[in-house]
Amino acid sequence: FAAITSVVHPGDEVIVFEPWYDAYVPIIEYNQGVPVYIKLKQPDYHIDWAEVEKVITPKTRLMIFNSPHNPSGSILAKKDIEELIKLVRFTDIILINDEVYEHIIFDGEEHQSFSRFSELYERTMVISSFGKTYHTTGWKVGYCAAPEELSVEFQKVHQFLTYAVNTPIQMAYADFLNRKDLYLELSDFYQKKRDLFLSLMRGSKFKLLPCRGTYFQLADYSAISDESDFDFVQQITREVKVAAIPTSVFYHEKDDHKIIRFCFAKQDETLQKAAESLCRI
Repeated sequence: FAAITSVVHPGDEVIVFEPWYDAYVPIIEYNQGVPVYIKLKQPDYHIDWAEVEKVITPKTRLMIFNSPHNPSGSILAKKDIEELIKLVRFTDIILINDEVYEHIIFDGEEHQSFSRFSELYERTMVISSFGKTYHTTGWKVGYCAAPEELSVEFQKVHQFLTYAVNTPIQMAYADFLNRKDLYLELSDFYQKKRDLFLSLMRGSKFKLLPCRGTYFQLADYSAISDESDFDFVQQITREVKVAAIPTSVFYHEKDDHKIIRFCFAKQDETLQKAAESLCRI
């Protein structure tokens, strides 16, 4: 909220990629900005950079990225970074990269933080999360890294959102930060859970899509039902006792691709019970 509010003014255009984390667009609209939507391309949810180039105008103020991506589990590759650098090189466009899942990335892939590239860092606010990294999502503590010019503007907004994180939680995170293994081993920890869930679901009628990061797994249920994704997740929650999220809620026009999102950040026993129930559908 602080990052978007600090740079978006009435009439500014903001490029967002669908499906998107559900807070982005309401915050843009709250600041009277204009969302400009680009749909990620299935099945791997990649960016079509030619489409992005077409929608950039003199009013384009901001572009919001999310990698690793919620809800799809896709990631930005080095070639994506190269394309982005070419697009923004001669512009004043500001970037926000939501990198809260930066330490949850699979199959030996490397996280492409915008802070690693000088041509991007100078115009980027990187958002990250202690909660995602240290299994403490309920504590709701994140942080922003940005060059001084952007950080000053960010702080003008943030100072009135929250004055401080409570002291015990600050001390706890200070202890966490001295244990590098807790984040360096995080990818392996979650990859094992992803792989377990994939193996358990092999006997199901769901088609599981590629997941390269985060702890979310998308599943195509079109071989099971013609119901809307919203109705389908309600049904399996009631009848199968497994909860999921319909991905249509992450599109401004509620696009329904018969794809739902599971979360595998659960105990192995929970994943086993859930998969057993889903395989019976």
